[in-house]
Amino acid sequence: MQNFPILYSFRRCPFAIRARMAIYQSNVKCEIREVDLNDKPESMLSISIKGTVPVLWIEDEKKIDESIEIMYWALNQHDPSNWLTKDDQLTNDLIIQNDNEFKYFLDRYKYHVSYPEYSKEEYRNHTHDFLETLEKCLNENEGVSLTTNQLSFSDVSIFPFIRQFANVDLDWFNSSPYDRLKIWYKEIEQSILFKNCMHKYKKWLPEESPIYFPSGNNR
Repeated sequence: MQNFPILYSFRRCPFAIRARMAIYQSNVKCEIREVDLNDKPESMLSISIKGTVPVLWIEDEKKIDESIEIMYWALNQHDPSNWLTKDDQLTNDLIIQNDNEFKYFLDRYKYHVSYPEYSKEEYRNHTHDFLETLEKCLNENEGVSLTTNQLSFSDVSIFPFIRQFANVDLDWFNSSPYDRLKIWYKEIEQSILFKNCMHKYKKWLPEESPIYFPSGNNR
């Protein structure tokens, strides 16, 4: 019996979303295990003491517990739309800024009640520099992509965090001056790629039959 890579995931986590999007694009068959973050399975914790998702466990006992590395792993297996062809310094710089400074203030904007040192609006103000950078990148690529003339690695890496940001206060986001960013966000959100990566799976239990991802691989 063939053993497929095992992906521990959580549907709403932006890090897990971008990993699933890359795996879906690559069409590399994995067993997906939906995790309850308040009741993490021992099988996941035994291979990654970080206790965060996503985690990919590969047959040769290799683990990958960084979402960007999972994306690279999947697309290096199969990259049908050449998402990796623009893996340049701009892509790396945008991801670093997204995963660090922007994510830091995004968390405080979203959970401002738990961070009463500043107001919700003040936390949001700290995100404007990054949003303006994304708007500029989209302007330079006619609104199609952050770094190239088609959807690519940079877009999928950053989109789930813009989605989380937008949904904190959707009225504010929709009235914001970031016109290219709003269109870019909507187009990815409404794409078949994203919708097929957001299927709601029940919590994984070890006694139940495996579920495979992408969903077309459940056969």
